[in-house]
Amino acid sequence: MCDQDHAETTKDFEARGWVTRRQFGALLGAGMAMALPQVVGAVAVTDGDVTIKTPDGTCDAYFVHPATGTGAGVLVWPDIFGLRPAFRTMGKRLAENGYSVLVVNPFYRVQKAPTAAQGAATPIPSLLPLAQALNATTHATDAKAFTAWLDQQQSVAKNRKMGTQGYCMGGPMAFRTAAASDRIGAVASFHGGGLVTPNPDSPLTMAAKTKASFLVAIATNDDMARPMEKDVLKDTFMKAGLAAEVEVYANAQHGWCPPDSGVYNEPQAEKAWARLIALYGKALA
Repeated sequence: MCDQDHAETTKDFEARGWVTRRQFGALLGAGMAMALPQVVGAVAVTDGDVTIKTPDGTCDAYFVHPATGTGAGVLVWPDIFGLRPAFRTMGKRLAENGYSVLVVNPFYRVQKAPTAAQGAATPIPSLLPLAQALNATTHATDAKAFTAWLDQQQSVAKNRKMGTQGYCMGGPMAFRTAAASDRIGAVASFHGGGLVTPNPDSPLTMAAKTKASFLVAIATNDDMARPMEKDVLKDTFMKAGLAAEVEVYANAQHGWCPPDSGVYNEPQAEKAWARLIALYGKALA
């Protein structure tokens, strides 16, 4: 990565219907970072909104992929604030690294994106009903539908495994995606919540039965609240014989990766991003 930044203009966001001019100003006022470090050697990409049929309805999503050729498919699960400009930017950046990236609206059963009126500044209590309506069963059915859809796209390499990554509540979804589809070869969780539970359908228990490689990036305050969780993760992956990188990111608070987060930590977010690219480069080759 280099120090040059690229940013979408206000007109770009309005044209795509992501935010109005007023919302754009509000996001900037809330400290939203509209740019991420530029990808060195970035490939040209094509993007757009798509809809995907699932057993429970029609999911609205964002799909971005190399303009020519094919790339390994990647399924991105957003945090509780859902599909929004920040995740579109992150998806595009990943596609510029050569991947065909699908960023979904996990709350499509109830509402099309945007599902958080104030983006990452939306009070979380108002969004909990959306998150609580999802469960291990919906995670699995959605994962199967989304990976199947990716496999139907010309830009997705059929001879390479797929990756999946999740943020906050998306972490467990990414774990369960690997359990639901043998197309998944790499899984990343960033400040994921609820990865380890005592239930039979615990995301970790299900993930340990797969053949994927894992990256688990843990926030400092999450580690303080659950200090044994990293050890359980490491031990479980080791016993399962799975390649896994589990690390607590110093001084990174829960939610530090998305650039519109109020606790966005660019140095640590870039470290996590570099480890993600390394994971995909090895496991999805």
